[in-house]
Amino acid sequence: MKFYRVLLTLALLTVFVISCAPQAATLPANDGANAPINITVSILPQKYLVERIGGSHVKVNAMVVEGASPHTYEPKPEQMRELANSAAYFTIGVEYEHTWLDRIQDANPDMQIVDMSEGIERIPMVEHHHEGEEPQGEEHEESGLDPHVWTSPRLVKLMANNILVALVKLDPDHQIDFEQNSQALNADIDKLDKSIKSTLEGSANRSFIVFHPAWGYFAQDYHLRQIPIEVEGQEPSPQELVNIIDEAKEEHSKVVFAQPGISTKTADTIAQEITGEVVLINPLEENWLENLQKVAEAFASALK
Repeated sequence: MKFYRVLLTLALLTVFVISCAPQAATLPANDGANAPINITVSILPQKYLVERIGGSHVKVNAMVVEGASPHTYEPKPEQMRELANSAAYFTIGVEYEHTWLDRIQDANPDMQIVDMSEGIERIPMVEHHHEGEEPQGEEHEESGLDPHVWTSPRLVKLMANNILVALVKLDPDHQIDFEQNSQALNADIDKLDKSIKSTLEGSANRSFIVFHPAWGYFAQDYHLRQIPIEVEGQEPSPQELVNIIDEAKEEHSKVVFAQPGISTKTADTIAQEITGEVVLINPLEENWLENLQKVAEAFASALK
């Protein structure tokens, strides 16, 4: 009888211990290996490209918010704090990175820094003097290298490969998905390239006037020539402004391209002098593929 009492006591103790023990949490189905990788990028076109290749396996945050300039942007404190959750930061060489990249790395020393423009040869920004004007002193020499590499479909294919390589290293379990997504993106880029060539094919004039020279790589790809008004934040001198107006008249230009978020005062002045108009085009729109087609159509309309 005592033996059975002892067994019953032990059984009750076992039930009590099990009921009091902490219970293991039930993990959601998308945790662990299936959780998306947190990636931070500088500008919205990068976000589009990384999401196209990463698909559902990435969560991408862009530092330079819509309407802000990557030349002068200062990240918000909450953005710097959010970097602690990022596995990698994809750079592209825009100006704000030169000031902030070390601080971005310090915010998360374990975060990988990936240069998605690696292997791309950058071209100089356009000289700040214009046709018929001789350079005068160091301030008129070639400025720094042009950071707007994402305006070239040809170069974006190179960047897509850099993104693919980086994502496979970060998440090798989803390599096949990344490769398939990359192939689909490259196919879309090839279609875009053909479409842009077709769109610009009938343009007799190959020169366009633009306030901020963000389209040098696009112009290089499609045998165009951009005539800049402003270079690296510097407005043209009165003589340069006269030269731009004279050159625009010689080219029979009727459109001055400007960028949303940047003052159009000088562009408006030139447009009035040539009896033309100001048209806004934006190199920073998130839907990179759709935007470049739209920009090509704007150039084609202006270059008739």
